[in-house]
Amino acid sequence: MDRFSIEELNLMCIYDTGTRSGLIAGLEKIALELAPDDAELSELIQSALKKLTAMSGDQEYGELILVPDYKEED
Repeated sequence: MDRFSIEELNLMCIYDTGTRSGLIAGLEKIALELAPDDAELSELIQSALKKLTAMSGDQEYGELILVPDYKEED
């Protein structure tokens, strides 16, 4: 499995439901609601979805650490 980028992990943190199938469903729903000018976000969602669906199962998903990675500005 390809590793998730920081951007993908942050996106997944926002829409995480606690299950892989729930997260996939949430991301698919958001992807349908995007405006045409949201191409960058759409690409990010599609990349995350591809990696999530390629996972061997929920156990592998459960090993992910879904904690936002950001730095606070001083």
